[in-house]
Amino acid sequence: MFDVFGSVKGLLKLDQVCIDNNIFRLHYKATVIILIAFSLLVTSRQYIGDPIDCIVDEIPLNVMDTYCWIYSTFTIPNRLTGVAGKDIVQPGVASHVDGHDEVKYHKYYQWVCFVLFFQAMLFYVPRYLWKTWEGGRIKMLVLDLNMPIMNEDAKERKKILVDYFADNLKGHNFYAMRFFFCEVLNFFNVLGQIYFMDFFLDGEFSTYGSDVVRFTEMEPEERGDPMARVFPKVTKCTFHKYGPSGSVQKFDGLCVLPLNIVNEKIYVFLWFWFILLTILTGISLVYRFCMVMMPKLRLLMLRARSRLSTHNDVELIASRCHMGDWFILYQLGKNIDPLIYKEIICDLAHKLEGKEIV
Repeated sequence: MFDVFGSVKGLLKLDQVCIDNNIFRLHYKATVIILIAFSLLVTSRQYIGDPIDCIVDEIPLNVMDTYCWIYSTFTIPNRLTGVAGKDIVQPGVASHVDGHDEVKYHKYYQWVCFVLFFQAMLFYVPRYLWKTWEGGRIKMLVLDLNMPIMNEDAKERKKILVDYFADNLKGHNFYAMRFFFCEVLNFFNVLGQIYFMDFFLDGEFSTYGSDVVRFTEMEPEERGDPMARVFPKVTKCTFHKYGPSGSVQKFDGLCVLPLNIVNEKIYVFLWFWFILLTILTGISLVYRFCMVMMPKLRLLMLRARSRLSTHNDVELIASRCHMGDWFILYQLGKNIDPLIYKEIICDLAHKLEGKEIV
């Protein structure tokens, strides 16, 4: 099992060349690592430990454990509140009348480890698309230009870079648009994942984190634990078998689910993480929209990226660049040594000044 996730450690490595931004990395690095780590944690408890223990008379315990794990357990939603040991045995565990009391079956905890891994793969899809579309262009352009001291090869690379950029001016819009599409895909992916987890947990995830916070502020006698509602630690299970006379006998058992102690904490963390990620990604899209619509703002950002360059050189380049040109030049600034980047800006400005741009 651990060999399957062995390649994940590659995500922990720092990229030699940056082809995206910090918000993008929160999706395909931080979130993917978090989800796979949680998946491994749940898997180790589910398939190596003992995820369920059931108590019932006349039925072998190992048979009852296997049966209840396969066919799910249930709780009684209208028995969630009360004093444990006095009003109820445990939250959601009480006697009930078939066909009269509402019964809620819990099956999703069997699938948590698989769902978390599937979600991690979905978070990596925009990164995979962008890496495929990008095709190593930035890495090729910044080759040997990330050190302050240039040898003859680096000087030649700098000249080639300036010539390339001048000759391909206004030809990078499609490159930038594909990156912007991946940013939008990140936003819709995290929104879709929130709705997916809400569906997976029977409509409980959308308010799960806020319910937990509100639960901690209520009086002990009045509050119903949302974690016990979504991931109950003690549940009921009904086993049917034929008796000696051929009649169907029903056996009610209590089941303890220690795995849900881990699951409830995982989904509290994921609720807050996904909300934060949605907000940050939304802000990033607003920033990107402003970059596309406001050339003056692009000028300010390029000036901030090339602090060592003169304002006249930066303004000349910004005035000649389309959105795609600005984007790739800004990306180059993240990967090239500031001193060399200053020379590139200066050389490019001089080249553009003497070149007629249509």
